[in-house]
Amino acid sequence: MHAILSRNGRIIPPPGGRAQLLGRFEKEAPNQLWQMDFKGRMPLENGSASHPLTVIDDHSRYSLCIGACANEQSTTVQQHLTCTFRRYGMPDALFVDNGSPWGDSGGSRWTALRVWLLRLGVDMIYARPYHPQSRGKNERFHRTLKAEVFALRRFRNLLEVQRACDAWRTVYNCQRPHEALDMDVPASRYKPSARPMPDKPAEIEYADGEIVRRVSDDRCISFRNRPWRVPKAFRGERLAIRPKDRDGHYGVFFGSRQVGEIDLTGSKSVSDVSEQASAMSPG
Repeated sequence: MHAILSRNGRIIPPPGGRAQLLGRFEKEAPNQLWQMDFKGRMPLENGSASHPLTVIDDHSRYSLCIGACANEQSTTVQQHLTCTFRRYGMPDALFVDNGSPWGDSGGSRWTALRVWLLRLGVDMIYARPYHPQSRGKNERFHRTLKAEVFALRRFRNLLEVQRACDAWRTVYNCQRPHEALDMDVPASRYKPSARPMPDKPAEIEYADGEIVRRVSDDRCISFRNRPWRVPKAFRGERLAIRPKDRDGHYGVFFGSRQVGEIDLTGSKSVSDVSEQASAMSPG
């Protein structure tokens, strides 16, 4: 289906795409890129399960968050990110894989979590599908976490998990040398971001004279007397409509980010703009 849509011009890549960086990769400074993922389901003695959420800084390998979560929902992620942002400040971008909750059930990468992050000035970068090398740092961190925390004992509840992870995180960050850091500890290379978390996400501003529409509850914007459906993550948000080089084609933007394209000669839905997954391999 994707190939058919591409041949007929219904899936159009955004200008520039993502940076194509092959091989091993490491950001030059702290907070330029954080890697985020769930460790997976870890059974508890009370019959429930923990889903550890991990966030590490790409440059320093510093562990910013190990959250003992009861689920893998986007609202849970947002709560833990809020605490992490308040403690360490804001990164430039978060690097994630292509599974839930980073994308929605329909396959769109435009989610309420991503929109919230963009309003905070944080980009979300996606790993290439079926390319585990790009998740190397996370995979190694998870293996170490499992071997040194979860493989040693069973936990009764989430509180026990959180206490154990907090204690281990201190050792990992501040006491044990890391081979990739020339045997330094992650804390020696990390410092909090100079950009604090704002009290509330900023409203997206547009230039005077731009065509701006607010998305309705049924995911539509009105343009040229026609309704156009956009990703559900943008319900209630304001989007700009900007002309493209081709006649009858208009880009749909959330701030500076293109989220779709209107083809006046086609259907009544904004065609999906297929973002290229990052080919960088921060392993």
